[in-house]
Order: sequence, then structure tokens, then C-alpha cells
Amino acid sequence: MSPVDEWHPSTVADWSDERRRARLRETRTGHGWKTLRRTRVALIRVAALLMIVLIAFAQYWEHDVEPERDRLALTEPALLPIAEPARPEKRDSAVVDLVGLGNLNASDTAASLPALREMGAVWAIRYDNRGIDTEVIADLIIRAAMMSGVRNIVLTGHSMGGVIALEVAQHIHTGSDRRLVGVLLDCTPLDLDSVRPESRGLGEDMVRWMGWLPGARESRGLRTVVETYARRDGFLDRSGVPGIRFGDFRSAVGQVLRDKIFNADAASNGLIEAQFLAIVAGGATDNLRAISGPSHGKPRPAVVFIRPHKASRDRVVDVAHTQQVLIDKVGGVDGNLLVVKPRGTGHADPRQRPAEYNKVIAQQVLPFVERYQARISSIAAAVPARYGAGGSAPPAGDRAPEVTVPPRPPVPGR
Repeated sequence: MSPVDEWHPSTVADWSDERRRARLRETRTGHGWKTLRRTRVALIRVAALLMIVLIAFAQYWEHDVEPERDRLALTEPALLPIAEPARPEKRDSAVVDLVGLGNLNASDTAASLPALREMGAVWAIRYDNRGIDTEVIADLIIRAAMMSGVRNIVLTGHSMGGVIALEVAQHIHTGSDRRLVGVLLDCTPLDLDSVRPESRGLGEDMVRWMGWLPGARESRGLRTVVETYARRDGFLDRSGVPGIRFGDFRSAVGQVLRDKIFNADAASNGLIEAQFLAIVAGGATDNLRAISGPSHGKPRPAVVFIRPHKASRDRVVDVAHTQQVLIDKVGGVDGNLLVVKPRGTGHADPRQRPAEYNKVIAQQVLPFVERYQARISSIAAAVPARYGAGGSAPPAGDRAPEVTVPPRPPVPGR
């Protein structure tokens, strides 16, 4: 008889939970330990958990953070030409456009405002995706203006871009020989109090995450989660039993991946942080004060504030608060402030409402700025007559910065 024939398989009656428990006790980790067994087992479990976390973090750093950091290291700010001036006599003027929070390149915004061509050539700023240095941006504009023969500069800033524009304006107005004709502020928050509480809270949360989570400034994975969460109203179903509309959820994720993750012109997390911190710093009022008076013989620039006709339509910025700050700083009877209130617009949305923006620029902003250009021309014409031959030198505060022109090399054969 085969031994197999003598073997009987286990049946339900042979089951013993007591034997199973005893076997588990005999084979578990630390069964034979007599001293500090529970402490040693707890330490092993913690070590295993830390090992899993470290492996996951290493993968996150290698595949998510490092590639984005390498890409951002190759970015730099740029000044991009958008359009020629509408009239030949405006070739000595340029309008520079700067976009707001979460945006990188102002080209599309500037292209949607052809009315700006009436004030001169239209240029757009593309930010450095690693952060913002307003002195570098100002230097780009000044050097481009000198090479193009542009004397008059108008800066246009949308939303947070207006905060950057004011700081750049100070550099141009007080540190160059170019004439700052005007600064156009589109729904710009001049300080943190100008940002509505809900938007302010999101910005503060973002800065807090950036501060304590390694790689948050470069991580595309975290950006996907945050951007999708910001669009939660589009896919969360709060009627009846709360749930997720998965079709809308897929659309939201696809939009985030298309517009924010795989789009080369999307602003990085670090740039968004730098843009928000520019508002938190609250230096816009100091910049306003710096450009509110003449500098090096140049008169103060015009300041234009564009805001919705109904302040409640701007759900990001308290435009009424910003308007009051502007009136206190540069308004009044002798002020240089114009407030424009187009109907039907929201928060800094010229690409969504180009007709409304171009209309107010052509009918209100352009005539106001041209009066300042005429004033600049009359003052520039009066300076040589006042300090011409036989006259005294202008005071130090009225002198333009010296620009050294290198001597022309000799022509061979002469």
C-alpha cells in the first residue's frame, strides 16, 4: 500500500484556532526576546516605516523635483516684441505689459490689447520661472529702449503684475535717463489688505507649504493636487448625498495637466510664491511715493487704475480699497491719477473682455497719457533753453544719469 493511501487530508473537524494562534506566537518577530521585547519590536516597525518613507521620498525627488529644477535652471527673464506702434511718430515710445499671479508670459495678454499700439510699440515681459528680480526686468527694458531709440516708456501691470510694474517703474524713473510716461494698474492689490480674505488665505497656505515641504517649489505632483483641489467646485456634487462627478473630475485633471503641468509657459510654484510675496511685502506704496515726484528733471508719470464698474465683480481684489490708497498717494486736485471703470469686466481679464478694455484704453487712457507725453516734450524742450550756452549747469537733482558711449574704432586706411 502506498504511503499516500494512508494519508488523510485535514477536514473542518481538524481545525484548531488555538494551534493557529500558538503557531503565530512562535513565528512572530522577537518571539525569543526576553528583555525590552515590546520596545525593540516598536523600534523595528518604526525603522521599517521610515525606510518606506525614505524610498518614496527618494523617488519623489529623483523623478519629480530634480527634472523640474534642472529645467528651471535654464530659464531667464525676457522682453518680447509684440506689435509696432500704430503711428510713425510713436516710434520713440513703448508700452511694456506684465501679467499677474500664476502667469509667466504676458505675450497673449498684450496681443489682446491692440489699443496699446496707439501709445507706442508693445512689448511683453516673460518672467524668470525661478523667481522675480525687478531690477533685472528694469535693466532689460532700459537696454531695449536704448537700442531701439525709445525715450518714453509706459508700464502696464495686470493684478499682481501691477505690483511688479510699480517696482520696475521706480527703477526706471529714478535710475535711468528714460522717461516714464505712465503706469497702468489693472485691478492691482497695493497691499495684503487689498486682497479679499478667501484669496489671501489660499496664498498664505501656499507660502506655508512652500516653507516646510522640501521640493514644493518644483514638484509637479503637488502642483497637480493643489490645482485640482482649487477646481473642486466644478466636480464636487453637494446636492443630496455628497459625491464626485467623475466625468467633470477627469476634465478638471486634464485641464490642470494641459495648462499647468505640461505647458512650457506655465508659472512654476516658486514663481507663484515670489509673486504672492511681492504683495505681502507691501512695497507698492513706497514705489508709488518714489515715482510721485520729478526725478532727474523728468516729471512724475501718469497713474491709471483700471477696475470693474462694480467692485463686487472682482472676487480677488478689493478694488475700492486700492482706489482709496491711490487717491491718498497720487490723487487729489494736483494729482496725476485717472480711475477707469469699464462695465462688464471682472478681475484683470483683458483676454476674456478685450472689447471692453480696448474701448476704455482708446477713449480714456490714451488721451490722459498723451497729455503727459505732451508735458514731457514741453519740459524736455525747455531744459536746453534754461541751461543752454552761457547759463549755469542744472542742479544735481535735475541732471540725467550719464551714459558713456564707447569711442568709435578707427577705420583702417585712414
